[in-house]
Amino acid sequence: MNRSQDGYLKFVNSDLGAKLASTLGLPRPVPLRRHEPGQTLLEGPAVLAGAGSAPLLGQVETFLAARQVEVLRPELPVEQGDERPEQVAGDARPAAVVLDMTAATSLADLDVVRRAARVTLKSLARSGRVLLLGSTPSALVEAGAPTEQVAAAQALEGIMRSIGKELRGGATANLLWVDPQVTGAAGPTSAGSTGAGTPDAIAPELVEPLDFFLSARSAYVSGQPLRVQPAVAQESGGTLGWLDPQSADVAPFSGLTVVVTGAGRGIGADIARTFARDGARVIGVDVPQGGDALAAVMNEIGGVALQLDITAPDAGERIAAAVTRSGADRLHAIVHNAGITRDKLLVNTDADRWNSVLEVNLAAQFRINEVLLSGVAGGLGEGSAIVGVASTSGIGGNRGQSNYAASKAGVMGTVRSMAPQMAGRGITVNAVAPGFIETEMTGRIPAVTREVGRRINSMAQGGLPVDVAETIAFLARPANDGVTGQVLRVCGQSQLGA
Repeated sequence: MNRSQDGYLKFVNSDLGAKLASTLGLPRPVPLRRHEPGQTLLEGPAVLAGAGSAPLLGQVETFLAARQVEVLRPELPVEQGDERPEQVAGDARPAAVVLDMTAATSLADLDVVRRAARVTLKSLARSGRVLLLGSTPSALVEAGAPTEQVAAAQALEGIMRSIGKELRGGATANLLWVDPQVTGAAGPTSAGSTGAGTPDAIAPELVEPLDFFLSARSAYVSGQPLRVQPAVAQESGGTLGWLDPQSADVAPFSGLTVVVTGAGRGIGADIARTFARDGARVIGVDVPQGGDALAAVMNEIGGVALQLDITAPDAGERIAAAVTRSGADRLHAIVHNAGITRDKLLVNTDADRWNSVLEVNLAAQFRINEVLLSGVAGGLGEGSAIVGVASTSGIGGNRGQSNYAASKAGVMGTVRSMAPQMAGRGITVNAVAPGFIETEMTGRIPAVTREVGRRINSMAQGGLPVDVAETIAFLARPANDGVTGQVLRVCGQSQLGA
């Protein structure tokens, strides 16, 4: 389902609705720019600035140049008194602002963000992007960095989240925390320069995160930090897609097999469609009761339907067998999307309601992963990906959903536990945490509750299933080997759990 059920959103973007919203001072959420095949990365120039040596700016410029994006690197003015600074983008509204703060060592360095915001954010294009690059605070602590440097790095999260709540017009703000080995402060990756000259070689681990957060694929992801680490060891590497971005975007999963559980409807169906669009051979899994819906989706995308209750003791073996029957030697990714709700206040929750939710949403994943990681034919091998589906309910809790919140928080714990265990095998383990997503299920929520769910985020609207699907595909991309152990929220910067 790639259209919104949000009547208010449609109304305030009509001619009459826009006039009424303006007259009455009503909020006016805008339709978001979402990914379409062949779409340009940005619809306008990108403004780059940074603190100190800004070691990644040269790499970002190389990345953008390969995608035919105009780059502006202005000298940030220092205001005198209360004089309003001039805009830096000339006649063109900037489509993105990228600030490299990885070399920030003091609180004074943070003023670069304020100065850059003063001259760019008021003219930021609709569905624009603000992306901060900072050094990973925990990595700085491990390296024995001074307290002020660590504090400045952590402060970027608060700044980024605040920017996200100030932006309008479908714009987003996010933060990449980059480990020193990736910036070139330690390790083999060469650092970027801040001057003109030979284009800088970009750290492969940065390519996919930059592409995702600056593109329309991250339409409903805002106010989120994501850590970029040195790439996990892989056989194929596969990280040179930036050299031919058009080719990489057409079919990044070409020749690869992906399993999606709960693929018969809702978010799962769009996950399957997105992987198929990007070249994957998709095996969709759903319960026999949903067999007709699953078959319809798989017929639509040329995938393979596997009717299976994932709680069955042999579910892992049957998934691996389906992979080999499809003609693949091994599985590139499994997306654990299947889930159920059995809502009741905790004091009224019986054992069956409690256990069934934990079994489907969490325990079944343990058993399936164990089989697929055992070396069985059709299982996960080096360079593979595991992606779980958590929820903002697992972060902020939800009335009447203690069992569901427990299972989704457990998905996050699973990711954080498994990621370091799998790094030596070149397998990434991540999860998404969706917020309010427009599905048949949310369409059955009482009207007032539904409207509150839609509006309590920085974008003042619900997301679409494709927003979750695009984020999962990003986490599973073969070249995205520097992102692991992460839980990325797809919630429009929801207040729930903020």
